[in-house]
Amino acid sequence: MNFLKKNQKHQKNNINMVRNTLMLFMAILAITFTSCGDKKKEDAKTEVETVKEEVKKEIEKPAEVASDQDPQIALGEKLFTEKTCTTCHAIDTKIIGPSVKDMIKVYDEKGGNLVKFLKGNSDAIVDTDPGQVAIMKANLDGFVKDMTAEELQAVAAYMRKAGK
Repeated sequence: MNFLKKNQKHQKNNINMVRNTLMLFMAILAITFTSCGDKKKEDAKTEVETVKEEVKKEIEKPAEVASDQDPQIALGEKLFTEKTCTTCHAIDTKIIGPSVKDMIKVYDEKGGNLVKFLKGNSDAIVDTDPGQVAIMKANLDGFVKDMTAEELQAVAAYMRKAGK
């Protein structure tokens, strides 16, 4: 009988030890995940701040291009800003849409017609993601449809000059 009591006590101790080990493991695991989550949040916050700074720099850049005194390019820059193109497109950095440099590069490589696209008479060739295309079409319909052919040419000239 003594042997049975000792065996039961030993089993109880083993169960408690396994339970305690499992609790310790779960606590370490929880701390690990929690601390990694904070690190990821900090990394994301730092990345967002870096992008904000780059965007600020890019938004200030177009003024440099207008110093050419070319009236068409100056008009294009004015319209690019007034029609809120700068909300989605910076010269060197992708914001919501591709950068002006990336757009000009693709249009040059593919022989695309930027004015034709702005008028809505050709498909997107730079960012062809359906979600992006839908946003872009809505913006073009809202901001660009009332522009004259001369104004569209001016915007395209500005983008080509700024994108080089």
